[in-house]
Amino acid sequence: MADLLIYPIIPLAIIIGLYELFAIHADMSFRGSHWFGHGLSSIVVVAVALFITMNTEYFIAAVNLTTPYISNPIMLRILVGIVLNFKIHAQSSLARGGGGIAARGLAEHWSHTIIISTLVITAPYYWLLLAPLVPAWLSGG
Repeated sequence: MADLLIYPIIPLAIIIGLYELFAIHADMSFRGSHWFGHGLSSIVVVAVALFITMNTEYFIAAVNLTTPYISNPIMLRILVGIVLNFKIHAQSSLARGGGGIAARGLAEHWSHTIIISTLVITAPYYWLLLAPLVPAWLSGG
């Protein structure tokens, strides 16, 4: 099995999750502490998606994926990005603004979700550029 990367996922999940938090906060005009709870769940979901995309070969072997298209690492990363995109839109459509007023459905801008999904899909590639710039314990090596 391929090496398992865990430490790099933590800072990437925090950065991408915070971007999602601030993008949704700007898009939906959250009031009160609701946006903070949404942000925490965003970081967790982004961390799971990053775990899959940064450890694709490990994930395919651990889950024993044999479907021809999904067992292809690039296709699996793209699928994770698509699922993440729809998750963000579904979550924003269920969110409520301050005062019990329902937020507009699917209020998250597509540009924001595409940026977030792209950052998750391409994480293994740009991490190769970032890894030499961070401490060895964080780079997984």
